Amino acid sequence: MKVEDFFNQQNIIDLSFFNFYNAITACYYAKDNLEILKVNKNFLSFFPILGNVNNAYFPDVLEQIGLPAKQIEEFIHDINEKGTVLIPEIKISINDEERVYSLLSTRTKNESFTYLNGVQGQFVDRTAEFNLRKERQNLLEEKIRDREIIEEKSRQLESLATRLAKYLSPQIYQSIFENENEGEQTHARKNLTIFLSDIVKFTDLADTLEPERLAAVINTYLSEMSAIAVECGGTIDKFIGDAVLIFFGDPETEGEQEDALKCAEMAIRMMKRVGELNKHWKKLGVVDGLKVRMGISTGFCTVGNFGSDLRLDYTVLGSPVNLAARLQT
Repeated sequence: MKVEDFFNQQNIIDLSFFNFYNAITACYYAKDNLEILKVNKNFLSFFPILGNVNNAYFPDVLEQIGLPAKQIEEFIHDINEKGTVLIPEIKISINDEERVYSLLSTRTKNESFTYLNGVQGQFVDRTAEFNLRKERQNLLEEKIRDREIIEEKSRQLESLATRLAKYLSPQIYQSIFENENEGEQTHARKNLTIFLSDIVKFTDLADTLEPERLAAVINTYLSEMSAIAVECGGTIDKFIGDAVLIFFGDPETEGEQEDALKCAEMAIRMMKRVGELNKHWKKLGVVDGLKVRMGISTGFCTVGNFGSDLRLDYTVLGSPVNLAARLQT
């Protein structure tokens, strides 16, 4: 028997679609043959004219909402041949109002549960963004001298993009807002210098400090360490709670030796800055001040985008990362 035979098929499909139920985008899941199995609540609210679309052929749905036949043909071709589709602009008239959407779709593959092999996608409502862009363009074309209006529209557009970015994965965000063409993800083997640090007994600190004071301490700490890292030319990989992972040598390098020296300089500056800030942190309730463990390691790592079809993370992998963690003192 296969692994999938021990589980209820409908329950597995429901779980695979769980993260989309409350998404701000209009999401759908279809079989390999593009027969729709599930949609979320926003799908029906985005397109009220469709009604129940379960078991409908997805290209027929695209035709019903007004997508041109040529684009539908391109969608079918790309999803079958490339496995992914990005249609950045779909204009639809709903109740005499023109709305603009982006459609992102990808084929899903799962060797353990073959009935999860299908197509997942989502419509992103970009109407407000396009309206703001149009308004801003009109203002520029008309050469309106009131610069405050243009700046306000720009701030509104930036705020909208920032809010949407919190809900969308980075690669989708870049495809939509930076208009980058979808390409193959590259990875490289490089000799990097890895820096890893964390705060000693941070868990005890988190359990004793009030939330507001804890936030003030950790935010100040991470901000100060980040500023030093950037000044020294380091690439901030990620924050994991109180831990900080930084590497030198990618995407820019000044040579392996110089990268390592800059990392060491950064660590020394960080230790000095922590000592300077301890007086401030003690006033916030950190009785003994913060003590930070640091580890540095140089070696060959693989660096690039790693993750799933839905979310990627630009990070570094390899034994030097583990060694830096073990060297933390």
